[in-house]
Amino acid sequence: MIRKAVIPAAGLGTRFLPATKAQPKEMLPIIDTPVIQYVVQEAIDSGITDILIISGKGKRAVEDHFDRNWELERILKEKEDESWYLMLRQIGEMADIHYIRQKETKGLGDAILHAKQHVGDEPFAILLGDTIVDATIPVTRQLMDIYDQYQQSVVSVEEVDQAKVSRYGIVGGADLSERLKKIDIMIEKPEIHEAPSNLAFAGRYILTSEIFNALEETPLGKHNELQLTDAMQILLQRESIYALRAVGKRHDIGNKMDYLKTIVEFGLKRPEFATEFKAFLKEIIK
Repeated sequence: MIRKAVIPAAGLGTRFLPATKAQPKEMLPIIDTPVIQYVVQEAIDSGITDILIISGKGKRAVEDHFDRNWELERILKEKEDESWYLMLRQIGEMADIHYIRQKETKGLGDAILHAKQHVGDEPFAILLGDTIVDATIPVTRQLMDIYDQYQQSVVSVEEVDQAKVSRYGIVGGADLSERLKKIDIMIEKPEIHEAPSNLAFAGRYILTSEIFNALEETPLGKHNELQLTDAMQILLQRESIYALRAVGKRHDIGNKMDYLKTIVEFGLKRPEFATEFKAFLKEIIK
């Protein structure tokens, strides 16, 4: 049973400067909801309420967002604005959220290693804090179901353009079904000729606690950072790892073009202004 989730959210967000000079990229809004709230909600919808957020310098806004704002709640209650009052209360009570700071940005692997004491010897979920996945069944829940079946680590993957494999961690292995693969190799940001496939990590993982031992044995990799993919390659020598082509659409908020696309797509799903927004877009396209 997966009880805990880790959300790495310590990156500097340099691709969104100057917007991220004084606020975390994870707090960038998709219309009116911060990216990281969608991520936390996915963990909750998957049945996980014990969440550890790996934060860093300048990330205090993330903690404040999930904290109670007593003064604002009091004002809204006095104004009898019940819907906004209840919404703020719900955010403050979403889950049991803990925080630990990654003092240096030394890679995703280093961020995950900071979770060792909190996770202990349990399997746990990882949800990248700058990635939203729009899915009827939460992708983390889909991975948990595979873990329940095999009792081994499982990661979410998606197909990417062959020309772009050098941007991602790529996996290869034997097909067990149309959507499930047993991994036999993984490479972080390989050159095109080195890539074992075009299946890339898609921001969601269920890992056993043995990953912490693997991380402690892993030398620094690309960009002099501790790469989670390199540690998972060590883990692969000790236990099986599965890759699931999960059902859902991933939105990578780490780049501006996908951020713009996400806002448009989510805007068109909002019933209160979808019709007017669609008409506006059609007019702009003309």
